[in-house]
Amino acid sequence: MARERAAKRLDGYPVHWIDDVAELARTHLALAGLATTRRSVFVEQVAALGFQFATLVHPTARVSSRSTIAAGTVVSAGSVVAAYTSIGAHVLVNRGVLIGHHTTIEEFVTIQPGANVAGACTIGRGTFIGMGAAVLDHTSVGAGAVVGAGAVVTKDVPARAQVVGVPARIVKEDVEPR
Repeated sequence: MARERAAKRLDGYPVHWIDDVAELARTHLALAGLATTRRSVFVEQVAALGFQFATLVHPTARVSSRSTIAAGTVVSAGSVVAAYTSIGAHVLVNRGVLIGHHTTIEEFVTIQPGANVAGACTIGRGTFIGMGAAVLDHTSVGAGAVVGAGAVVTKDVPARAQVVGVPARIVKEDVEPR
């Protein structure tokens, strides 16, 4: 983003350049709603300025009272988080996402609209799950992996692998954050 764009307003709200927000840390909470595997870079930059992070759950989302959601996480409209699920810090659960029971979502994960992560799954740090993807019961997706839109994960996915298709198959290894 060019610094000049920070001079404009977005939906009536001010846009601030990162170098100019340190004074707001005393009175404001931060939230990183970017759908990227590099969200941690932005979060670390804002945290270094002294910001605390909000947690945002849309009023139409349903989160079991037996589940936990860490700071900086966004649970969007129409999403459902079942019982005994743990969602780490700075996770983006986009609209209409379903997350099953006894599932662990580690920090900085992005789950795109309409994805379905079944029960007893583990999703590793910084993983990106594409729109409409499905992760079947008792399956693990390793840290930094990318699950393509519409993919159906039927077996464990290694860290930093990119998978696509039905059933999901590895098309790239050693995926770099983007």
